Amino acid sequence: MDHPFADLIGLTVEQQGNGSSSLLLPVDDRHFNPCGVVHGAVIYAMADTGMGAALYSTLDAGYACAAVDISISYFRPVMEGQLPCQTVLDNKGRTVAHLTARITQNDKLIAQASGNFAIMSMPPETR
Repeated sequence: MDHPFADLIGLTVEQQGNGSSSLLLPVDDRHFNPCGVVHGAVIYAMADTGMGAALYSTLDAGYACAAVDISISYFRPVMEGQLPCQTVLDNKGRTVAHLTARITQNDKLIAQASGNFAIMSMPPETR
């Protein structure tokens, strides 16, 4: 699936299917805030994208999803290296799903997010 925003920040989807996803972000200068650490919004974008990818892999044709709310906790700063994001689908109802994303570096937890996503039918003209 084409994802212009992920391309913009250098985020790649390594695996997507069966209600899970794995993403990878190689950290570079465009990701830093003025203090020289990866901006929280970059890490948030990883979680949001990972959740969408995981849920999308479970949807029937003609359906889409969108974040309703996402809560994220940050645990460690990042200044370099690679950031993997692992996401799992915790629960999927008819119209809402709950997911958890974990961003790590060298097996240390950088951030964890949980989110609820709406599941909606797309009008035929947008499919």
